[in-house]
Amino acid sequence: MKPESIVLTVAGMCFGVIVGWVLGSLDADRSALSRPPAAAASEPPPAADEAQAPQLDEARVQALTTILKNDPGNAGAAVQLATVYFEAERFEDAVRWYEEGLRLDPTNADASTQLGMTLFLTRGADPALEQFERSLAISPNHPRTLLNKGIVLWRGKDDLDGAADVWRNLVALAPGSPEAQAAQQGLQAIVAGRSGGAGEPAAGLP
Repeated sequence: MKPESIVLTVAGMCFGVIVGWVLGSLDADRSALSRPPAAAASEPPPAADEAQAPQLDEARVQALTTILKNDPGNAGAAVQLATVYFEAERFEDAVRWYEEGLRLDPTNADASTQLGMTLFLTRGADPALEQFERSLAISPNHPRTLLNKGIVLWRGKDDLDGAADVWRNLVALAPGSPEAQAAQQGLQAIVAGRSGGAGEPAAGLP
């Protein structure tokens, strides 16, 4: 699953789309959304026999494992290894290595947030939201955390008002950022879902 596959649809977000969104948040320099919701919603999902399981990059795993063997305190290598496993949808391995990266560097808000989303995919919304609070304790206005917190509130807790509040705050704190652009898409999708169509955002929404 590549970062370019991040898509937020009006109808809802499937497992693979959430994974794509999270992968996109690993690289804040990329466009937050590669195509509009309408385009995504019009495309049927791939047939079961067309879907391909992501492949684990064994070479990267070996290289990073070697680094960690020689330098067990290398927090960056541990987080990179977690990301390799995440990209291959080996989420339990990803949890293990994100936790190790945070043990080595408890101030890494990015790793904490990625751990939160991995927990969401494996263990549900509540552990993810607890982890996001740890991320915000490290960096109170962390855009990636706010974006992902909104996703989990919406898709994991069905708390549309809570998600909208978080995303409005994100747009105000980091206007023009990839995370804010994604948050604006999310706000529009919430409004469209409530109105039963893909109309214009309601008054007061970005």
